[in-house]
Amino acid sequence: MCNPVRFDGKDFLEKLEGKKIMFIGDSVSLNHYESLLCLLHAAVPDARITTQTSNSTNTVTFEDHGVSISVFQTHYLVDIEQEQIGRVLKLESIKDGNTWKDMDVLVFNTWLWWYRRGPKQPWDYVQEGQSILKDMDRMVAFQKGLTTWAKWVDSDVDTSKTTVIFQGISPFHYHGEEWDEPGATNCGKETEPVSGSSYPGGSPLALQVVEDVLSTIKKPVHLLNITTLSQLRKDGHPSSYNGFKGMDCTHWCVAGVPDTWNELLYTAITS
Repeated sequence: MCNPVRFDGKDFLEKLEGKKIMFIGDSVSLNHYESLLCLLHAAVPDARITTQTSNSTNTVTFEDHGVSISVFQTHYLVDIEQEQIGRVLKLESIKDGNTWKDMDVLVFNTWLWWYRRGPKQPWDYVQEGQSILKDMDRMVAFQKGLTTWAKWVDSDVDTSKTTVIFQGISPFHYHGEEWDEPGATNCGKETEPVSGSSYPGGSPLALQVVEDVLSTIKKPVHLLNITTLSQLRKDGHPSSYNGFKGMDCTHWCVAGVPDTWNELLYTAITS
């Protein structure tokens, strides 16, 4: 039974005095980051705050406590490089790690983009070792990329100073048969969570990959296992009420599900 401590924004800032927290991943990491900022702002509405943007990083600092919270955008954790043949997804390269490893808390996430195809796919080739391929099985590629990240944690991160957390797999809701509503093709009309504590569609294969890769890491890494609790919240997405006017059953409303992720995060890094 999981009994997270109720989120206390003032206590969070006091316990993390002078620390640097970084969320690293895709737009789901941005969702998680924005939720945490909203929770903290609600707790200390009069706090002195500064913001900074550089390259792939946005940082908000709560000056009274010296706590900085950043988000670093990277879809795959591993690198994409422009070469003569085009954009190459390099499954064995993490050059941005030098930016990450000096933080006090790292919260990683990747999954959303591994199955992107067509115009939205941000690479043209995938490279493993000396082999450059037009494509490969995406779950295999995900496992290989995540394994590179795991090796980077073991070789480059000083876990006596830095807490490493992997966010887990954030689910989406486009296939109603997964929650026993075969007629639903998205989350647009969903107004209530799935009843009960288990998800009819079962656990995504990607989560098994994450668990398998994490089990190979010698250093301590905490899995923030948000998957099942988020699967139950088919009602928690922006649906048609979002900035790009499409149907969004991937990201989450704030306030909403990511606030629960942050309760778990609070417990993980302050206990």
